[in-house]
Amino acid sequence: MTTTVLQTVKLTKHYGSLAAVKDLSLEVYEGEIFGFLGPNGAGKTTSINMMCGLLKPDTGQVLVHSKPVGSSDASTRARVGMCPQNIVLWERLTCLEQLQFIGEMYGLRGSEARKRGERLLEELDLAEKRNKQARTLSGGMQRRLNLAMALVHEPEILILDEPEAGLDPQSRVKVREYIRSQARKRTVILTTHNMDEADRVVDRLAIIDHGELLVLDTPESLKQRVGPGDVVEILLAEQEGMESAVQQAVHVIQAITSEVSYDIPSRKLRLHALHVVAHLPAILEALHQNGLTAGEINVRANTLEDVFIQLTGRSLRE
Repeated sequence: MTTTVLQTVKLTKHYGSLAAVKDLSLEVYEGEIFGFLGPNGAGKTTSINMMCGLLKPDTGQVLVHSKPVGSSDASTRARVGMCPQNIVLWERLTCLEQLQFIGEMYGLRGSEARKRGERLLEELDLAEKRNKQARTLSGGMQRRLNLAMALVHEPEILILDEPEAGLDPQSRVKVREYIRSQARKRTVILTTHNMDEADRVVDRLAIIDHGELLVLDTPESLKQRVGPGDVVEILLAEQEGMESAVQQAVHVIQAITSEVSYDIPSRKLRLHALHVVAHLPAILEALHQNGLTAGEINVRANTLEDVFIQLTGRSLRE
């Protein structure tokens, strides 16, 4: 049985006449990695800032175990840890001092905060930098330190805003593996523009645009029901009068999917369709009935990026 740990109820936020978030209602379950996706300016950061109590909504509520975030109950806010997209550090404090300071802000004793800080530095490959000032760290190290700061009070819910932004491949792998290691220990909510990463890591995801929730489901379910569908390329054997035969076959195949085209120089028939593999027998029969012979067949599965573009469009966002 799934347990809801965080819930937004008709969450709305305006900046002047701009509705950054509109009636956002969703539930996040205990122990899952929940992806929060959307184009630039879609309302992701505004939403998660309200989720962790940094920003007050105009209307609506954020509930953690049915208790409103931002209430007088500080223990409710302490259940949430936040790692922002923009790195926030005190440049002249050492790594360990940063963690001790944050821990004490959350009510930990200094000795306990240092103990937890030492453990987190070890887990995130920063132990050798424990006594180095933050300003001396590389960008990847600073981001890993920011992640440790969000975890030092051992929150039940960890919110990560673009945790891989600006990371080199080695740091990206380290952060990715660490996020996975947190699954089931705590609930993780993350925003990202990396569709492949979201597909690999998250259990469920929400896609929002213009402040509104468009879909919420597992990545696999979304790929099966949203987007242009799987891509199939069929190489046709060369033969006399094949262009006319291809036109007739395409006419038949369009009853299955309108997303079908033929490239004459390469002799490749290309089509998009949801669950296209199930339609392959009918497609091959249409080719056979028109005297065409199929050679090599390549199938590319629908991707999360396909789904994202289908829902939010191709126009660039600032």
